[in-house]
Amino acid sequence: MRLLALAAAVLLARAPAPAREVCGALNVTVSPGPVVDYLEGDNATLLCHVSQKRRKDSLLAVRWFFARPDAQEALMVKMTKLRAVQYYGNFSRSAYRQRLRLLEERRGALYTLSVLTLRPADQGHYVCKVQEISKHRNKWTAWSNGSSETEMRVISLKASEDSSFGKKKETWAFFEDLYVYAMLVCCVGILSVLLFTLTIIWQSVFNKRKSRARQYLVKCPQNSSGETVTSVTSLAPLQPKKSKRRKEKADVPPAVPAKVPIAATFHKPKLLKPQRKVTLVSY
Repeated sequence: MRLLALAAAVLLARAPAPAREVCGALNVTVSPGPVVDYLEGDNATLLCHVSQKRRKDSLLAVRWFFARPDAQEALMVKMTKLRAVQYYGNFSRSAYRQRLRLLEERRGALYTLSVLTLRPADQGHYVCKVQEISKHRNKWTAWSNGSSETEMRVISLKASEDSSFGKKKETWAFFEDLYVYAMLVCCVGILSVLLFTLTIIWQSVFNKRKSRARQYLVKCPQNSSGETVTSVTSLAPLQPKKSKRRKEKADVPPAVPAKVPIAATFHKPKLLKPQRKVTLVSY
């Protein structure tokens, strides 16, 4: 065993510098993750962050892999060291190519994968693998590698509606009693306001009618005893008196009668003198 360890140490010491640094790993992180949920029909965006490069002048080759729970990883899309985008396998078809976008947001630091109009078949694991490459002795040499993954779950519209309905039902069951009590309190308050308003209106109308009622004391002249008779006017609202417009008559002199009427003279009946009774005496 000691001999094998010594031999390995000698080989590593004699190996060139690039060969010794291939074992290094890039710091690769995929967000959001580790699990992200999207609704069917939404647009998903996955970010691949890269850091800790070995060389400043090196280039990055970014690959995105897709794997379902019951299948192996399949290469979807790749951005070469020259920033050219290539599609592979079934993802090279026009139906997939129109829904996949791989962009470099910050050179050598941030890459985005967009999946448009999600379908239930897009559910699975998405793996971002990054390789650092640079030229050494006129050859492209890989200096370091790194990978990270996230799980995307696509919720169908029917399932989302069912889940949302279940949540709403639970929430409603929790606040049902409180809602009913609040409605009752509001109804009672509205009725109280209406009754108060009606009471105020009725009192104002009653006071107006009461103020219009008047009492008159009238002395009856025909009563020989001289007692005072009190008459009370009705409580009915007094109607405004209609002002009679007096027509102004023109000053016309009175007509002179053609013949002065003669008063009829009444003759007093003549009183007859009482006659004396003469008694004849016979001799």
